Amino acid sequence: MRPLAALPAVVLLLAAASGWAEEKREPLPDPLSLAEALRLAGTEVPTLVRATAKRETAEAAEISADSLEGTQVTLVGALRAVKPSYKSPDDSNNDSRVELRVKKRLYDFGYSDALQSAAGKGVQASAQEMLDARQQKTLDIMRAFFDVLLADLEYARDNEDMAVAYVAVDKARDRNELGQLSDVELLKAEAEYEEVRRRRLVSEQRQRLSRSRLALAMGRPGELVSELESPRIELPAAQGGDFETFWGEVEKSDPRLRALQIRLDAAMENLGAARASESPVLSAELGAAVYNRNTSSTHPLGGGLLLEVPLYSGGGKDASIMQAQSRLTEAKAELLDARLQLRQDALQAWLDRDRLRSDLQAVKVVGNYRDLYLDRSRALYELEVRTDLGDAMSQISDVRLRRARIMFDWAMNEAKLRAMTGSLLEDKQ
Repeated sequence: MRPLAALPAVVLLLAAASGWAEEKREPLPDPLSLAEALRLAGTEVPTLVRATAKRETAEAAEISADSLEGTQVTLVGALRAVKPSYKSPDDSNNDSRVELRVKKRLYDFGYSDALQSAAGKGVQASAQEMLDARQQKTLDIMRAFFDVLLADLEYARDNEDMAVAYVAVDKARDRNELGQLSDVELLKAEAEYEEVRRRRLVSEQRQRLSRSRLALAMGRPGELVSELESPRIELPAAQGGDFETFWGEVEKSDPRLRALQIRLDAAMENLGAARASESPVLSAELGAAVYNRNTSSTHPLGGGLLLEVPLYSGGGKDASIMQAQSRLTEAKAELLDARLQLRQDALQAWLDRDRLRSDLQAVKVVGNYRDLYLDRSRALYELEVRTDLGDAMSQISDVRLRRARIMFDWAMNEAKLRAMTGSLLEDKQ
C-alpha cells in the first residue's frame, strides 16, 4: 500500500482512538470539590508537557552516553573489482567481501564515565523538575478553584448592591414625580444605579472567566462547572519554630533548587568530559570475513586491541572546554539567583501567616459589628423607622467575601510553603 493511500485510514484510527479516550474520561461532578478537581485533572497542561519533554531528552542523553561503552556490531559488504598484481596467486578481478566487525571500547581515560555521570544527573534533575511541575499544576488548580468561589461571592454581593440601588432609584423617581426630589438628585441616583449595575455585569463575566481558567488549569478546556463545593479551611493556633529552621528545610528539599544543584553538578561533569574529549581510546576488535579472492592478506578471522591517540584537532578541544566552562558558570549563576529569590519568597510566605491571622481577626470583629447592625436594621425596618436593611445585608455579603478571601489566601500560602519543601503532593501519592 502506498504511504499516501494509507494516510486516511491512519487519521480515522487516530480520531477513533482520541474519541474513545474522551469517552472514557470521567465527567466532572456537580458540585465539584477541590479534591475532585485535583484528582480528575488531565495531564495536557503546559507545565507538565514541558517537564515530560525535558525528562525524555535527559533519558535519551543517558542512553547515548551509555552507548559509548556498549558493544558495536557492524556488517560490511563491498562489491569491488581490481586488477591483480602479477605477483598475486589469485588473478581474478572480483575482490568483493562480506565482513562482520565487533568493537568495544575498553578505556578512554574517564571521558565516557564523565558523560555517563552528567547524563545520569540530568535524569535526576528532570525528576525534580517533574515534581516541581506537578506541584505547580496543583497550585494553579487550587488558585483557579478559589477564584471561582470568590467570583461567585463577588457576584452575590454586587447583585445585592444592585437590588438596593434599584429600590433607591425607583423611590427617587417616585419622589421626583411628586416634586419632592430635584432632577439633579434623580440623575445622581440613576448614575449610582448604573455604576452598581456595571459592577454586577463585570462580576457576572468574572464568574464565566474564572470557570474557564479552572478548566484550563485542570487540562480540561471547555468543561465548565456550575457549582463548586467550598472547602473547609481552618487556621491552626500560632505555630512555633523560626524561619531559619524552615529555610534550612526549604534549601534542602525545594524541587527546583535541587534540580538546579544537580544540573550544576552535571555541568561540572561535562567540563571534565570536555577536558578528556581528546584522550587516547583503547578498544577491542573482533572480525570475521568472507572474501571472493583469497590472498596472503585476507584472513577469515581476526582480533586485537586498537589504541587511537588524537594528535591535533585544530583547537576543537579548547573550544569544547570553553563552552563547558561557560555553561558551568551559567548554572552557578542560575542556582544563586534561584536560591536568593526563593529565600525572599519563603520569608514572605512565612510572615504572611501572622498577617493573615491578623486579617482574619479583624474581619471577625467587623463581621460581629455587621451582624448586630443587620439585626438593628431589621428591627427598625419592621418598625418602619429606617429603611437601610438592604444596605446592611450588602455589607454582610462584603464581610463574607473578605473572610473567604483571607481563608483562601491562607490555604494557598500553606500550599506554597509545603511546595517549597517538596511535600505538597505527599498526601496524593
